[in-house]
Amino acid sequence: MRIKTVFIFSLCCLCVLAASGILQAGAGKTLTVVAVGDIMMGSTGPRGVLPPDDGEMLFKEVAGYLNGGDIVFGNLEGPLLDGGEAVKCKEEKSRWCFEFKSPTRYGVYLKQAGFNALSLANNHSFDFGWEGIQMTLETLKALGIKGLGGSLIASFEIKGRKVALVGFSFNPSYYAFSLLDIPRAREIVGRLKEAYDLVIVSFHGGAEGKDALRLAKGNEIFLGENRGDVVHFSRSVIDAGADLVLGHGPHVLRPLEIYRDKLIAYSLGNFLTYGMFNLKGPSGISTILKAELSLENGDFLEGQLVPLKLVKGGLPEVDPEGEGIQIIKSGTTGLKNTIELQIDPNGRVHKIR
Repeated sequence: MRIKTVFIFSLCCLCVLAASGILQAGAGKTLTVVAVGDIMMGSTGPRGVLPPDDGEMLFKEVAGYLNGGDIVFGNLEGPLLDGGEAVKCKEEKSRWCFEFKSPTRYGVYLKQAGFNALSLANNHSFDFGWEGIQMTLETLKALGIKGLGGSLIASFEIKGRKVALVGFSFNPSYYAFSLLDIPRAREIVGRLKEAYDLVIVSFHGGAEGKDALRLAKGNEIFLGENRGDVVHFSRSVIDAGADLVLGHGPHVLRPLEIYRDKLIAYSLGNFLTYGMFNLKGPSGISTILKAELSLENGDFLEGQLVPLKLVKGGLPEVDPEGEGIQIIKSGTTGLKNTIELQIDPNGRVHKIR
C-alpha cells in the first residue's frame, strides 16, 4: 500500500506557516484557492436587518485569513441592490421563504476582504428578479470581482495557466447550470476542460441544517425539493475534468473528500450571514479552506483549515477550539471511497490509497 500524505493544518500550524512563508501564493507551480461558504451581509429586504456601523466591521476578525489566494471564492446569498421589488416569496407563499438583498455600497467590503470570485448560482440570486442580479453583476464588475454561475464563467490567467470557475445549483437558471442533470454537467465541464487548463466547479445543493452534517445516499430532499445527489454530481464532474469542487447551500459544514487526487468540499457552511440565518449549533460553526493545487494537473497538494464561529448575529471570528475541524473530521471518516481521508485531532489529513 502506497501512502501519500497531505496536510490541512489547524490554526496553530497556520500561524507558523504564515510566518515562515511556506504557503505563500505565487510560490512554485501551484494554484492557491481560498474558499468560504455562504455570505449574506445583512438585508434591506422584507424582515431585513443591517449590521452596526453600516457593515464596516463585517470582515474585521477574519480578513487577514482571506489573503494570499490566487482565487478567493465565496457564495453570495442574495443580490446587491438598492431599492427594487421582492418577487420570490410572492410566488412561493411559504413561511419558510426568505428574500435577501444587501446595499450595493456593501460590495466594497467584499473587495477589501480579498474576494475576487463570487458564485451567484444559488436559490437567492433572483430574490429581487432580474433587476437584482443585473445590479449585482454591475457592482461586482466595477470592483474587479468576477461573478460566476451557469453561462457566466469566471476566468483567470494565473502563472501562465488558464483557470475557469463554473457554478451549478439545484435551482437552475441562466446563472446556474443544473445540479440535477449530471450527464449535461459532465458535458459542460468536459468542454471547459478543452478550453482551460484547470476547471473549478462550485455547486449549491444538498439538504440543510444539523441533520445534513453527514452525506446522504442518492438525491437529498429538503422541504419537498430535490436538492440533488451531491456525491454522484461531484465525482462525475471530476471524471469529466474538474480539478476542484466547492459545495455550499446546506448551511453547515460537510465532509472533505479526495477523489482521483482532486479535492471535494461538500459544504463550506455559513461564512458570514448577518441577522436572518439560524446560527444555532453547527449552523454557527465554519471554516476557511485554503487549498494548494498543482498547476500542471490540478491535483490537491496540501491545504489549511481555519476554524471559525459566527457571533454577534452572524459575524465570523477565529475559533480557538477548532470545532469546525472536528465537524469535518467526523463526517469525513465515514465517507468510504477508493481513497480514504483521515483527519487527526490537529487537523492534518492523510490520504491513503
